[in-house]
Amino acid sequence: MITVKARHKSIRSIVAVILVIATVLGFGVKLYDIQITNNNYYEQQNSAVSKYNVQIEAARGKIVDRNGNVLVTNRQGNSIIIDAAYFPSAKENEARNEIILNLIAVFEKNGEEWAQNLPLKITKKGKIAFKTDKDSKKEIITMKSKDMLNLQHYATAQNCFDAMVEKYGLESFDKKTALKIGNIRYELTRMLFSIDNPVSIAEDVSDLTVAEIKEGKEKFLGADVKIVAYREYEDSTIAPHILGTVRKINAEEYSELKDKGYKITDEIGESGIEKAMEEQLRGVPGEKTITIDTNGNVHEEITKEPIQGNTVVLTIDKNLQVVAQNSIKSACDKVSLASSAGAVVVEDCNSGEVLAAASYPSYDLNDYYEKYEQLSKNPRNPLWSRFALGAYAPGSTFKPAMAAAALQEGVINSSTTFYCSSVFKYYDQEFGCLDAHGYQNVDRSLRNSCNIFYYNVATKLGINKMNHYAAMFGLGEKTGVEIPESTGILAGPAEREAAGRLWLGGDTVQAAIGQSDNLFTPLQLCNYSATIANGGTRYQMHFVKAIISSADGTVTQKESKILDTIEISSSNLNLVHKGMRAVAVEGNVNTVFNSKKYTVACKTGTSQVIGANGAKRNNGFLITFAPYKNPEISVASVVELAGSGTETASATADILNYYYSNSPNAKKAQKTGTLLD
Repeated sequence: MITVKARHKSIRSIVAVILVIATVLGFGVKLYDIQITNNNYYEQQNSAVSKYNVQIEAARGKIVDRNGNVLVTNRQGNSIIIDAAYFPSAKENEARNEIILNLIAVFEKNGEEWAQNLPLKITKKGKIAFKTDKDSKKEIITMKSKDMLNLQHYATAQNCFDAMVEKYGLESFDKKTALKIGNIRYELTRMLFSIDNPVSIAEDVSDLTVAEIKEGKEKFLGADVKIVAYREYEDSTIAPHILGTVRKINAEEYSELKDKGYKITDEIGESGIEKAMEEQLRGVPGEKTITIDTNGNVHEEITKEPIQGNTVVLTIDKNLQVVAQNSIKSACDKVSLASSAGAVVVEDCNSGEVLAAASYPSYDLNDYYEKYEQLSKNPRNPLWSRFALGAYAPGSTFKPAMAAAALQEGVINSSTTFYCSSVFKYYDQEFGCLDAHGYQNVDRSLRNSCNIFYYNVATKLGINKMNHYAAMFGLGEKTGVEIPESTGILAGPAEREAAGRLWLGGDTVQAAIGQSDNLFTPLQLCNYSATIANGGTRYQMHFVKAIISSADGTVTQKESKILDTIEISSSNLNLVHKGMRAVAVEGNVNTVFNSKKYTVACKTGTSQVIGANGAKRNNGFLITFAPYKNPEISVASVVELAGSGTETASATADILNYYYSNSPNAKKAQKTGTLLD
């Protein structure tokens, strides 16, 4: 007879057997899943130690002129990088330094430049000192920071050198060699060297250097050649102040932009259109996945192709820009080869598009970084954009605005005359005119540039009304171009009080002829001239005409923007036009503007400045629009130290001659949609 106890024991045995069988079956199923069903997945998981995503740089977009002529593009060059996936670890200082020394030997033999951002140097006396070039102060602070050498702010150059030697294990090298190796080691630290961030140590190297490094893999372990897109100019002297420059991103910019996908090794627009259109010109980076297995083998796979930046189409005409540059240079050189300077701007009257803008003296974009110190110390300031940043007293070019204001306010009409005896008395002050013109009406006052007429206008209008109209013409306000520009100054009580001085009645009289505190840029003068020409519509000036997507070829046109519509009747503006036409036909510039291809209306201007050795000299100005009826383009020019505005006329004539000889149907021929097909 089977007892209850025996029965329970039998059941437990059965359950135990079932559990064992279930466990074995479970392991079997799992083993089948691992070895058969998902063999590849688990094999990769077992063999992979780590995976890294490395950004692939995208080429910057092109910059072209309004007709599709390339101004800025890219060329392929070779950069030598250090790749942490293949380089000895940070603990292997000796191995790292040996490889770097081998690389330096190749660089020196082949005349290559390599990373030299450590702000330390060896003096002629063999002492360690800080570098003293333009960015050294910032670089010294960075070098002493916690993330770099971790020194106090008062650390000497020798302290920094000693810390560098200790950090990178350079004790066995002489001072000169230690500094060479230290520069590259420092660059790796500065640029956050890691497996997902290879660092470039030599840019744009020769094919000979590439071959030597490719052939000596063991000797140059971790070093590799990276094909890089470098900025290239079809002509590096064309429009440098407009196009601008690119450079490596700095620490402050990286901190602000890293969330937008920028790497510490990226380039960024530094100035001009390169900076203004950074978002469009910057491409979409690609991605490379690096996998390192248990045996140290490195596998690379491109998982996302980079996309080049968009093409930026400018409003400028390349050939007209060259003419503008040559013409303003010629006009300035005639005044003084040693000291004159100037600027000229050409605008489409009916859109605000800048067709050309030149500043003289100028510079070569290819020389910018190599010769920066020399260029920045040049007393003639070739790096300074006079057309955008130069603010000048406009002289008599201001008079058309005053004539329009007085006519519109009704303080004068077409029949109003004032007598010019060459002297105007305002209480106990006397203000002069260059000639005794006799009785002058509005159009003759513009033709003869009679100061007395506008002194009278000033007393009737008052400074507030004068400035109301001047502001509508955009004088003393930014024009809206994409690159940095000066605001200038519109003379008046507010501006004077801000400077801690009083505005007096005599200041109003002087302001009416473009003197007093009035300071305007050539961009403003050109836009003001265009506004007079087109009947009172002030457009926002712009250098960007369209964006062409590199992803799908879509063209996004930049629409013209109206900033203001001047409250002046067409009959009053026609009187101003008539006076400006008389300047071109009867004035001192009439022999310059006698072309049968086009008709011109213009106004000269002169303002006094203090030249070298305290001598009084004049700046010359000219604002112009053409043709007289149905105007198309406006031109404003300034020649520093010229005797009068007449001396700028030749530069304007060169521009108009080219425009009407080569662009007979300018409006129709310069539509982006057809030009870039």
